[in-house]
Amino acid sequence: MSRISVRGLAVASATAVTTVGAVVGVASGADKGGSTEPVEAAGTTTLLADIPEGQQVQQASLTEQIQAQSDAADTAARQSAEQAARKQAAQDAAAKKKAADEAAAAKARTEAAASRGDARASFPTQASYTIAEVQAMAQQIVGSNQFACFSNIVTRESGWRYTAVNPSSGAYGLVQANPGTKMASVASDWRTNPATQIKWGLNYMNSRYGSPCGAWQFWQAHNYY
Repeated sequence: MSRISVRGLAVASATAVTTVGAVVGVASGADKGGSTEPVEAAGTTTLLADIPEGQQVQQASLTEQIQAQSDAADTAARQSAEQAARKQAAQDAAAKKKAADEAAAAKARTEAAASRGDARASFPTQASYTIAEVQAMAQQIVGSNQFACFSNIVTRESGWRYTAVNPSSGAYGLVQANPGTKMASVASDWRTNPATQIKWGLNYMNSRYGSPCGAWQFWQAHNYY
């Protein structure tokens, strides 16, 4: 085997190997072969041709192993990142769905409460009330699903005037309670408070006809309730 060495000079060659380990490997190979040739000192340039064929293969195999390990690490890191992204996306979707479900449930509860009405609702006392104010009270107390029927009756009985009096019978108020003193079972301010009259009228319609719509059906057939 021919040996080409140039001390202190870096040889630009694609097949050059310039590592101390390679030089040491050459020296080891020389010992085993019983050669008495001098070993190049560290720092010299050793060409690929100077390295025994077996060591060249070993060096290439090590490089391939390192590259394979690097590729495997990159693949594992990519897979881990993709898995984390999928997990986060699933968590975000679940959180979004939960928020949407809670919002829908809250809306349903609000609509259900508005539909049923609130017979215990209270309102500030005023010296007088407009028809619009009285109707707003009735809608809150009676509820949206029965308000139309309740309104049909009140419109025909009193025209939404909470001080209306029937001159012949003495019936009084929005729902024309006869006598008006019946409404005192709700509150003593029945003469001047539309909310008191509405609550009494709702209780009466529920107890006698099942609901304002039941009362309205009866009214349509008999012109009274």
